[in-house]
Amino acid sequence: MATTELPRPALPEAHHEEPGGIVDYLTTVDHKKIGILYIFTAFGIFLAGGVLALVVRWELAQPGLQAMGENTYNQVFTMHGTLMIFLFAAQVSTGLANYLIPLQIGAADVAFPRANAMSYWLYLFGSLIVFSSFFVAGGPAAVAWTAYPPLSTEYFQGTGMDLWIIGLSVVGIAGILGAVNLVTTIFRMRMPGMTMFRLPLFCWGVLVNQLLILFAFPPLTVAFVLLFMERNFGARFFDVAAGGNQVLYQHVFWFFGHPEVYIIILPIFGIISEVIPVFSRKPLFGYRAMVFAFFGIAALSFGVWAHHMFTTGVVYLPYFSIMSLLIAVPTGIKVFNWIGTMWRGSITFSTAMLMALGFILVFVNGGITGVMIASPPIDFAVNDTYFIVSHFHYIMVGGLLFGMFAGFYFWFPKFTGKLLSERLGRWQFWLFLVGFNLTFFPQYLVGLDGMPRRIADYQIERWTSANLASTVGAFLTGVSVLLFLWNFVVSMRRGAPAGDDPWEGNSLEWVTTSPPPHHNFHELPEVHSERPAFDRRHPPSFPGEGADTDPERDPDRG
Repeated sequence: MATTELPRPALPEAHHEEPGGIVDYLTTVDHKKIGILYIFTAFGIFLAGGVLALVVRWELAQPGLQAMGENTYNQVFTMHGTLMIFLFAAQVSTGLANYLIPLQIGAADVAFPRANAMSYWLYLFGSLIVFSSFFVAGGPAAVAWTAYPPLSTEYFQGTGMDLWIIGLSVVGIAGILGAVNLVTTIFRMRMPGMTMFRLPLFCWGVLVNQLLILFAFPPLTVAFVLLFMERNFGARFFDVAAGGNQVLYQHVFWFFGHPEVYIIILPIFGIISEVIPVFSRKPLFGYRAMVFAFFGIAALSFGVWAHHMFTTGVVYLPYFSIMSLLIAVPTGIKVFNWIGTMWRGSITFSTAMLMALGFILVFVNGGITGVMIASPPIDFAVNDTYFIVSHFHYIMVGGLLFGMFAGFYFWFPKFTGKLLSERLGRWQFWLFLVGFNLTFFPQYLVGLDGMPRRIADYQIERWTSANLASTVGAFLTGVSVLLFLWNFVVSMRRGAPAGDDPWEGNSLEWVTTSPPPHHNFHELPEVHSERPAFDRRHPPSFPGEGADTDPERDPDRG
């Protein structure tokens, strides 16, 4: 006899709770509210860093200084990089992780709620210290986000640089504290039945990302302490004349710096791995291969730091070149598995799915150029040119932002109980796709032609059209972000009700209410696979029938 399966509501008897006020958010230890605080703070910093990026592009649109002097320009691009890399990129995914990890593993909260709150407030406090450098005599740091000595120790004086070091050190301590909390939560707070190989891929991405933080942030914090001591207390760690070593700082910095790329992008890999299966109506292709690829990327990322130092002449080129090339293998596995998941799927081109596809496009672009500069001859040719700037932004900005917006559109209904406008979302996607590529693809071309990075002006006329196009693209990208903000405001005020599971998602957060209650769940389903929400909507027809017998339930795990 034919039967028809009806989707089951998440929790028909559950009730929605009213959001808290400002005092509630200031005193909260609830992981969801702390996650929202992280997201709002990081997004605010992203907007500030974005304005500084537009100022840089305005300056370079035409040759001949138009808007500011060279020192101001140096301060602007230094603070742009600082805000984006240290205070936004790694923190926005921490916010998503704070909100989602307990929900996805069936926990009521994180392992250490008070330490979680302390981590956020330390992050905010450190960020404010960095921002305060705008208001001191001499202005903020102007030594680029890498702060190499002797530029940062001997040639650039002023309180702004010290505030930069102190603020980022505090943010680093906050990151280590948060990492201990999230790693403990994933290992110790999973509900019965939620084995490690039933974790959603976002949890795996966050777990590996936080483990990387535990290994990478302490050396960076130590490097900043050494810089501060050299600037203020007469230490000579990096002073060659006094027996120090300038390259030592580069080694320590890039031991953090290259894993930082994956600290930023691994949670985004997790987001993409959540979005694509849901909107392809298929289980994720190669689940275990994806998990092992996370760990492969993490392990290799600590063996490639010196590929940023090829031109110093003091590193062994073949080793670091081979290690840099190897890291493309686990990364390629992920792209292959995402395509395998979409293959013959019933794809819905929602805004979240479009953003995920945009992520694959720009990330593959940045990855290919990354393979190119892993080759020392090519790296020597394009080192410190706009080719590197473009490659870096395709990975760190395009990859991050497309993935972040995919996550926002995907989980906004869970956070708020309302849907973001899909019409405005599609407009934002196309504006962002065109604007981003118009900004950074021309930079490949001028980089190959030799245009150096971090210059306040140029006199070569043939670079003008590419720079003008890049500036137009940057402002288009800015408009797309404003469109997202407008979408957010309108949807918060009069967005369509989302229900508890608007996308028919796979992981546990979709079986609770939108937004979730204080302790996350009124009841929890049994977990028999990595898709408990799917299993709940489509229970097996016969006792004992489950993930092993139904082809649609039996994902090829690779």
